[in-house]
Amino acid sequence: MTKKVYFVSAGPGDPELITVKGKKLLEEADLIIYAGSLVPKRLLEGLKAEKIDSHLLDLAEILELMRKAVEEGKKVVRLHSGDTSFYSAITEQIEGLRRFDIEAEVIPGVSSASAGAAVLKQELTIPEVSQTVIFTRLSGRTPVPNRENLASLAKYQATMVIFLSVGMIERVQEELLKGYPPETPVVVMERISWPEQRIIRCVLKKLAEKVKEAGIKRTALIYVGEALRASEISLGKRSKLYNKANP
Repeated sequence: MTKKVYFVSAGPGDPELITVKGKKLLEEADLIIYAGSLVPKRLLEGLKAEKIDSHLLDLAEILELMRKAVEEGKKVVRLHSGDTSFYSAITEQIEGLRRFDIEAEVIPGVSSASAGAAVLKQELTIPEVSQTVIFTRLSGRTPVPNRENLASLAKYQATMVIFLSVGMIERVQEELLKGYPPETPVVVMERISWPEQRIIRCVLKKLAEKVKEAGIKRTALIYVGEALRASEISLGKRSKLYNKANP
Protein backbone atom coordinates (compact mmCIF):
# COMPACT_ATOMS: atom_id res chain seq x y z
CA MET A 1 0.00 0.00 0.00
CA THR A 2 1.27 3.48 -0.91
CA LYS A 3 2.08 5.58 2.13
CA LYS A 4 0.62 9.02 1.50
CA VAL A 5 -0.67 12.20 3.16
CA TYR A 6 -3.21 14.41 1.40
CA PHE A 7 -2.74 18.16 1.75
CA VAL A 8 -6.17 19.69 1.16
CA SER A 9 -6.94 23.38 0.69
CA ALA A 10 -10.06 24.32 2.64
CA GLY A 11 -10.65 27.61 0.84
CA PRO A 12 -10.96 31.12 2.30
CA GLY A 13 -13.74 30.52 4.82
CA ASP A 14 -17.04 29.79 3.10
CA PRO A 15 -17.34 25.99 3.59
CA GLU A 16 -18.87 25.65 0.11
CA LEU A 17 -15.67 26.96 -1.49
CA ILE A 18 -13.78 23.70 -1.05
CA THR A 19 -13.25 21.57 -4.16
CA VAL A 20 -15.30 18.43 -4.73
CA LYS A 21 -12.10 16.38 -4.53
CA GLY A 22 -11.11 17.99 -1.24
CA LYS A 23 -14.55 17.37 0.30
CA LYS A 24 -14.47 13.73 -0.81
CA LEU A 25 -11.09 13.20 0.86
CA LEU A 26 -12.39 14.69 4.11
CA GLU A 27 -15.27 12.22 4.04
CA GLU A 28 -12.89 9.30 3.47
CA ALA A 29 -10.21 10.33 5.98
CA ASP A 30 -9.39 8.52 9.21
CA LEU A 31 -7.35 11.43 10.59
CA ILE A 32 -7.70 15.13 9.78
CA ILE A 33 -5.10 17.55 11.10
CA TYR A 34 -6.55 20.98 10.50
CA ALA A 35 -5.12 24.50 10.66
CA GLY A 36 -6.90 25.97 13.67
CA SER A 37 -9.64 28.58 13.63
CA LEU A 38 -9.04 29.58 9.99
CA VAL A 39 -10.69 26.34 8.84
CA PRO A 40 -14.50 26.62 8.93
CA LYS A 41 -15.93 24.26 11.54
CA ARG A 42 -18.80 23.27 9.21
CA LEU A 43 -16.26 21.43 7.05
CA LEU A 44 -15.43 19.17 9.97
CA GLU A 45 -18.98 18.35 11.06
CA GLY A 46 -20.37 14.85 10.55
CA LEU A 47 -17.07 13.26 9.52
CA LYS A 48 -15.91 9.87 10.78
CA ALA A 49 -12.27 10.99 11.09
CA GLU A 50 -10.40 11.81 14.25
CA LYS A 51 -9.82 15.58 14.15
CA ILE A 52 -6.77 17.33 15.60
CA ASP A 53 -6.22 21.10 15.71
CA SER A 54 -2.60 21.87 14.80
CA HIS A 55 -2.71 25.40 16.26
CA LEU A 56 -0.53 24.57 19.28
CA LEU A 57 1.62 21.89 17.62
CA ASP A 58 5.11 22.38 16.25
CA LEU A 59 6.39 20.89 12.98
CA ALA A 60 7.94 17.81 14.60
CA GLU A 61 4.70 17.00 16.45
CA ILE A 62 2.61 17.36 13.29
CA LEU A 63 4.97 15.13 11.33
CA GLU A 64 4.93 12.48 14.04
CA LEU A 65 1.12 12.44 14.10
CA MET A 66 1.04 11.95 10.33
CA ARG A 67 3.81 9.32 10.32
CA LYS A 68 2.19 7.25 13.04
CA ALA A 69 -1.25 7.34 11.41
CA VAL A 70 0.10 6.43 7.96
CA GLU A 71 2.10 3.53 9.42
CA GLU A 72 -1.13 2.29 11.01
CA GLY A 73 -2.75 2.23 7.57
CA LYS A 74 -4.95 5.29 8.13
CA LYS A 75 -5.95 7.80 5.49
CA VAL A 76 -4.50 11.14 6.59
CA VAL A 77 -5.63 14.60 5.47
CA ARG A 78 -3.72 17.74 6.39
CA LEU A 79 -6.34 20.48 6.02
CA HIS A 80 -5.04 23.99 5.34
CA SER A 81 -6.94 27.26 5.07
CA GLY A 82 -7.06 29.16 1.77
CA ASP A 83 -4.98 27.63 -0.99
CA THR A 84 -1.79 25.73 -0.21
CA SER A 85 0.10 27.68 -2.91
CA PHE A 86 0.41 30.77 -0.67
CA TYR A 87 2.08 30.98 2.76
CA SER A 88 0.84 27.56 3.87
CA ALA A 89 4.15 26.04 5.05
CA ILE A 90 3.43 22.78 3.22
CA THR A 91 6.97 22.62 1.83
CA GLU A 92 8.60 21.93 5.17
CA GLN A 93 5.95 19.32 5.98
CA ILE A 94 6.39 17.52 2.66
CA GLU A 95 10.17 17.58 3.10
CA GLY A 96 9.73 16.04 6.55
CA LEU A 97 7.45 13.30 5.22
CA ARG A 98 10.04 12.37 2.58
CA ARG A 99 12.39 11.36 5.39
CA PHE A 100 9.80 8.74 6.35
CA ASP A 101 9.31 7.65 2.72
CA ILE A 102 5.76 9.04 2.82
CA GLU A 103 4.37 10.61 -0.34
CA ALA A 104 2.27 13.77 -0.47
CA GLU A 105 -0.59 14.74 -2.75
CA VAL A 106 -1.71 18.37 -2.81
CA ILE A 107 -5.30 19.33 -3.60
CA PRO A 108 -5.51 22.99 -4.71
CA GLY A 109 -8.22 25.33 -3.50
CA VAL A 110 -9.70 28.80 -3.67
CA SER A 111 -7.26 31.42 -2.44
CA SER A 112 -8.49 34.25 -0.26
CA ALA A 113 -6.99 36.54 -2.92
CA SER A 114 -9.28 35.22 -5.65
CA ALA A 115 -12.24 35.00 -3.25
CA GLY A 116 -11.74 38.67 -2.40
CA ALA A 117 -11.70 39.64 -6.07
CA ALA A 118 -14.94 37.71 -6.49
CA VAL A 119 -16.55 39.60 -3.61
CA LEU A 120 -15.49 42.86 -5.29
CA LYS A 121 -16.93 41.53 -8.58
CA GLN A 122 -13.88 42.43 -10.59
CA GLU A 123 -10.78 41.22 -12.34
CA LEU A 124 -7.43 42.11 -10.86
CA THR A 125 -6.07 42.45 -14.39
CA ILE A 126 -7.68 45.23 -16.42
CA PRO A 127 -6.59 45.87 -20.05
CA GLU A 128 -4.37 48.95 -20.39
CA VAL A 129 -4.39 49.42 -16.59
CA SER A 130 -2.62 46.40 -15.09
CA GLN A 131 -1.80 42.98 -16.50
CA THR A 132 0.33 41.88 -13.56
CA VAL A 133 -0.66 40.78 -10.06
CA ILE A 134 1.93 40.63 -7.28
CA PHE A 135 1.24 38.44 -4.24
CA THR A 136 3.51 39.41 -1.38
CA ARG A 137 3.84 40.23 2.32
CA LEU A 138 5.72 42.61 4.57
CA SER A 139 8.80 41.23 6.28
CA GLY A 140 8.01 40.18 9.85
CA ARG A 141 8.73 37.02 11.84
CA THR A 142 9.29 35.35 8.50
CA PRO A 143 11.81 37.50 6.60
CA VAL A 144 11.33 38.60 3.00
CA PRO A 145 14.32 38.65 0.59
CA ASN A 146 15.58 42.23 0.32
CA ARG A 147 15.09 42.23 -3.46
CA GLU A 148 11.36 41.66 -2.79
CA ASN A 149 10.81 44.42 -0.24
CA LEU A 150 7.49 46.21 -0.56
CA ALA A 151 8.96 49.52 -1.73
CA SER A 152 10.80 47.81 -4.60
CA LEU A 153 7.69 45.97 -5.76
CA ALA A 154 5.56 49.10 -5.45
CA LYS A 155 7.62 50.80 -8.15
CA TYR A 156 5.95 48.57 -10.75
CA GLN A 157 2.52 49.98 -9.80
CA ALA A 158 0.95 46.62 -10.69
CA THR A 159 -2.07 45.23 -8.87
CA MET A 160 -0.77 44.00 -5.52
CA VAL A 161 -2.31 41.66 -2.95
CA ILE A 162 -0.58 41.82 0.42
CA PHE A 163 -0.94 38.93 2.85
CA LEU A 164 -0.15 38.70 6.57
CA SER A 165 0.72 42.37 7.00
CA VAL A 166 -2.32 44.31 8.20
CA GLY A 167 -0.95 44.30 11.76
CA MET A 168 1.93 46.47 10.51
CA ILE A 169 -0.26 48.82 8.49
CA GLU A 170 1.79 51.98 9.02
CA ARG A 171 4.87 50.29 7.58
CA VAL A 172 2.79 48.93 4.71
CA GLN A 173 1.53 52.41 3.82
CA GLU A 174 4.98 53.96 4.12
CA GLU A 175 6.56 51.38 1.82
CA LEU A 176 3.75 51.48 -0.76
CA LEU A 177 3.92 55.27 -1.02
CA LYS A 178 7.49 54.92 -2.30
CA GLY A 179 6.05 53.55 -5.53
CA TYR A 180 2.30 54.21 -5.82
CA PRO A 181 0.69 57.67 -5.99
CA PRO A 182 -1.10 58.74 -2.76
CA GLU A 183 -4.52 58.60 -4.47
CA THR A 184 -4.13 54.96 -5.55
CA PRO A 185 -7.24 52.97 -4.58
CA VAL A 186 -6.87 50.42 -1.79
CA VAL A 187 -9.24 47.75 -0.46
CA VAL A 188 -8.75 45.98 2.86
CA MET A 189 -10.80 42.80 3.29
CA GLU A 190 -11.07 41.12 6.67
CA ARG A 191 -12.08 37.44 6.93
CA ILE A 192 -13.03 37.12 3.28
CA SER A 193 -16.16 34.97 2.68
CA TRP A 194 -16.82 34.48 6.42
CA PRO A 195 -20.14 35.76 7.85
CA GLU A 196 -18.25 38.53 9.68
CA GLN A 197 -16.44 39.72 6.53
CA ARG A 198 -15.61 43.44 6.44
CA ILE A 199 -14.47 45.63 3.54
CA ILE A 200 -12.73 49.00 3.75
CA ARG A 201 -12.17 51.15 0.67
CA CYS A 202 -9.94 54.20 0.68
CA VAL A 203 -6.98 55.78 -1.07
CA LEU A 204 -3.44 54.81 -0.18
CA LYS A 205 -2.62 57.94 1.83
CA LYS A 206 -5.54 57.11 4.17
CA LEU A 207 -4.80 53.39 4.51
CA ALA A 208 -3.29 53.28 8.01
CA GLU A 209 -5.85 55.72 9.37
CA LYS A 210 -8.85 53.76 8.08
CA VAL A 211 -7.52 50.36 9.20
CA LYS A 212 -6.84 51.66 12.70
CA GLU A 213 -10.30 53.23 12.91
CA ALA A 214 -11.81 49.86 12.01
CA GLY A 215 -9.65 48.00 14.54
CA ILE A 216 -8.46 45.45 11.98
CA LYS A 217 -5.30 43.75 13.21
CA ARG A 218 -5.17 40.33 11.49
CA THR A 219 -6.81 37.91 9.04
CA ALA A 220 -7.09 40.53 6.30
CA LEU A 221 -5.78 41.11 2.80
CA ILE A 222 -4.71 44.45 1.37
CA TYR A 223 -5.40 45.05 -2.33
CA VAL A 224 -3.63 47.97 -4.03
CA GLY A 225 -3.66 49.32 -7.57
CA GLU A 226 -5.48 51.33 -10.21
CA ALA A 227 -7.33 48.19 -11.38
CA LEU A 228 -9.46 48.36 -8.22
CA ARG A 229 -11.38 51.31 -9.65
CA ALA A 230 -13.16 48.86 -11.96
CA SER A 231 -15.43 47.63 -9.16
CA GLU A 232 -16.71 51.16 -8.52
CA ILE A 233 -16.79 52.89 -11.91
CA SER A 234 -16.67 51.93 -15.57
CA LEU A 235 -13.13 52.27 -16.87
CA GLY A 236 -14.13 51.75 -20.50
CA LYS A 237 -11.27 49.30 -21.09
CA ARG A 238 -11.90 46.30 -23.34
CA SER A 239 -10.00 43.10 -23.93
CA LYS A 240 -9.51 41.75 -27.45
CA LEU A 241 -11.18 38.47 -26.53
CA TYR A 242 -14.71 39.52 -27.53
CA ASN A 243 -13.75 42.18 -30.05
CA LYS A 244 -15.73 41.84 -33.32
CA ALA A 245 -12.69 43.02 -35.23
CA ASN A 246 -10.75 39.95 -34.18
CA PRO A 247 -10.25 37.43 -37.00
